[in-house]
Amino acid sequence: MVKDLIKFIDASPTAFLAVDNIRKILENKGFKKLDTKKIKKGDKLYVTRNDSSIIAFKVGEDLSDASLQIAASHTDCPSMKLKPVPIIVNEHGVRLNVEEYGGMLKRPWFDRPLSLAGRIIVSDGKTVKSVLFKDDKPFCIIPSVAPHLDREIEDKKIDIEKDLVPVVSLECRYDFDAYIASKAGLKAKQIAGYDLYLYPLDKGYTWGLNDEFFTIGHIDNLECAYTSLRGFIEGNNKKNINVYASFDNEEVGSLTRQGADSDFLISIIERICNDLKLDRYSLIENGMMLSCDNAHGLHPNHPELYDGHNAPELNKGIVLKYNARQSYCTDSLSAAVFKMLLDKNDIPYQVFANKTGTRGGSTLGNLSNRHLSIMSVDIGLAQWAMHSPVETAGSYDAETMCKGIKAFFNAHLTNKQGTYSLK
Repeated sequence: MVKDLIKFIDASPTAFLAVDNIRKILENKGFKKLDTKKIKKGDKLYVTRNDSSIIAFKVGEDLSDASLQIAASHTDCPSMKLKPVPIIVNEHGVRLNVEEYGGMLKRPWFDRPLSLAGRIIVSDGKTVKSVLFKDDKPFCIIPSVAPHLDREIEDKKIDIEKDLVPVVSLECRYDFDAYIASKAGLKAKQIAGYDLYLYPLDKGYTWGLNDEFFTIGHIDNLECAYTSLRGFIEGNNKKNINVYASFDNEEVGSLTRQGADSDFLISIIERICNDLKLDRYSLIENGMMLSCDNAHGLHPNHPELYDGHNAPELNKGIVLKYNARQSYCTDSLSAAVFKMLLDKNDIPYQVFANKTGTRGGSTLGNLSNRHLSIMSVDIGLAQWAMHSPVETAGSYDAETMCKGIKAFFNAHLTNKQGTYSLK
């Protein structure tokens, strides 16, 4: 399982490529692109938005007491994005003009071979289309300042506009569009724009006793995107409408047309209800969403940063995430329903809550709930170095998450006057 996960992440350094790879997996399993035809019972369909978010769904054949069951994740990750004018040229050579995307850890970006991936916008003057782009060759590097030159360098705050400027060449002339076009098999004059991001070229690998860990970039949140996809494909219940969703732009707030805080998901649910003549409110009342996004695993060198009673560990199972500020959508009811399912299937789980006084992060669950109000629980897998360009997680947890998601989609949720069951 972990080898397949590493292969998927290696091939998906941006949301655009992740969605394309998810699409290919779905099509290989018999899913078709949603078109203008009416949705029917038994359909397996998918739809994308902006090339960077995707929703897939399976329609059951017995919808007399239909349940809506959703697993949602996100496709983006913290990185550096090229600005519209991406090249800085002066007497010291050529550098990239980048800006921060998401709340990334900055120091680990130094001294790594970096390249570019994303999409190129191509125009012939009459039409515009997007083309996926991934450069597998080292393109630039961000060199560190040696301590001999600045004895306090390790103590200084990193300024992304000054310190994290990638070096491309010491030449003073450079045609960036020509380079990108040559790598993409295009002509420079065809390029009308791009969404390109830096990514580390470090390949994923397993390590530790019995290969208990794996290390690669973008574990947050492609691990959840992939494992929930596998569980969705393998799970099935003829009484359900099972939905897989993976949104872009979670790392920058989800306030985009393809983000979780948009009408993307609710518009698809409305389309399903209209075509199948289902009551939307009854369907949602008989529904549940798993908001799948990774959690902070207990750091062996810094246990003082955690609530010792609510600190998950790598390779110890699915993490249920709680927060009194409602940064996570888990509550006692949704957690109890989901834990009942995990217990029934002998799937290990643990819990996470921030140390008191520590704000922590948030996920897409509550943002999505602004548009589709449904019982929800925030889950994930424990990992280290979240938001670093290279992260680490437990090799055994991926299979556990896949089994948990599969069990969720195999089960049928009912709500009878506030009494819930998943069977």
